[in-house]
Amino acid sequence: MNRILIVDDDMDMCALLSRFLQRKGFETDMAYTGNSGIAKFKENPFDIVLCDFRLGDKEGHDVLREIKAVKPSTTVIIITGYSDIKTAVDIIKQGAFDYITKPLIPDEVLNVIKKSQEYSDSKATVTQGAPAVAKAKASVSSGDEYLVGKDPQTKELYKQIRLVAPTPYSVILYGESGTGKEVIGKTIHQYSDRKSKPFIALDCGTLSKELAGSELFGHMKGSFTGAINDKEGHFEMANGGTLFLDEVANLPIDVQAGLLRVIQERKFKRVGGTKEMSLDIRIIVASNENLQEAYKKGRFREDLFHRFNEFSIHIPPLRDRKEDILPFADFFLKTASAELGKNIEGFEEEVLNLFVQYPWPGNLREFRNVIRRAALLTDTPLINAAVLPYEIIKPSQLNENTEKKTSFSDPLKEPDLKGAASQAEYETILKVLKQVNYNKTKAAVILKIDRKTLYNKIKDYETQKQAE
Repeated sequence: MNRILIVDDDMDMCALLSRFLQRKGFETDMAYTGNSGIAKFKENPFDIVLCDFRLGDKEGHDVLREIKAVKPSTTVIIITGYSDIKTAVDIIKQGAFDYITKPLIPDEVLNVIKKSQEYSDSKATVTQGAPAVAKAKASVSSGDEYLVGKDPQTKELYKQIRLVAPTPYSVILYGESGTGKEVIGKTIHQYSDRKSKPFIALDCGTLSKELAGSELFGHMKGSFTGAINDKEGHFEMANGGTLFLDEVANLPIDVQAGLLRVIQERKFKRVGGTKEMSLDIRIIVASNENLQEAYKKGRFREDLFHRFNEFSIHIPPLRDRKEDILPFADFFLKTASAELGKNIEGFEEEVLNLFVQYPWPGNLREFRNVIRRAALLTDTPLINAAVLPYEIIKPSQLNENTEKKTSFSDPLKEPDLKGAASQAEYETILKVLKQVNYNKTKAAVILKIDRKTLYNKIKDYETQKQAE
């Protein structure tokens, strides 16, 4: 896997990243709009696509969808501003491998690319039937996230897991993106009497209507265009064990009908096949939306919902599990240090306080990526705030209402023309930052100042506020 397409409207960034990757042995090409990137891909498909989330003509999820329609096996990595983390996490559910936040660090980009290559190699091995535990998408929940937290809500969560795990019940897991639903599904499997059998995960958010039958039930050679070999489906691979269906609400309605029939009859056939196979399987499904509401809106079959809803578990977001934050910080740092071959001892006290205060919209996945990035940038024994994203250090400044005006009616303050000018300047900076999703390079261009001046102006204003 050596051909990479970079799609970004920042030409300088494209050129720098392209030269860096070429020095690392990759063949690269560039496109500055979504449409031109898709056209280049259709002309000659690439192995990996690095795509900015916000382009002039398209958004990242549009590019992702069209690329996956041409070549589903392509690895797509989304480049995003930090304010788009929540959206980038959702993009992963649509089939992206991972996301990288700006400003880009070449070694971080290379690290994620290598991870994607390792995953592709392991997926090829799984397809050949080697390991008993397979995953449909490595970046969603790796073994690195397997840690039992200490928060009271987490203890209650694991109480429910231990209660339902020994039973044959189907389970619905509810939770926001990035909360570790696949990890919880795997934990239920490992506490069950099926633990010696396969645990197979499939992300339904990446399935097209045309490929869903093949992915779920397998196919026979020649059963449709492109079926050059017989293929096991996920049901067949999981037989005897547990099948985990992530984002199950995204399955097309007609695919849901086929799924219901298989669950009821406990038998299935491969696409294009005539042999009926018996099924002994436990099903765990996950969703970040309420399936009961989905069937009321006609987007999910009510009878299928009731088949799945023998037991349901709600996984709380990380912001509601404050006592889990520091244990996970240590755990992710230990993993990242081993991955990078570094000996990082821990975090400065200021960093730990920032972690506890930050709302973590991307949950555990965002937390892990922030620490991996910080570990990559750190060359001291302790991680300090200088290597954290600005939005974690000063979340209130970047999320405040940029339309708020300075009031001269405050009886405690006299009108100050210099202060008013400074306030107006800062509000203009925030407004532009918001427009470009906090990409400071683009903001500096729009404001007609260099990036260093932009940083200094933000810093000076914050110093003024602290002195007031």
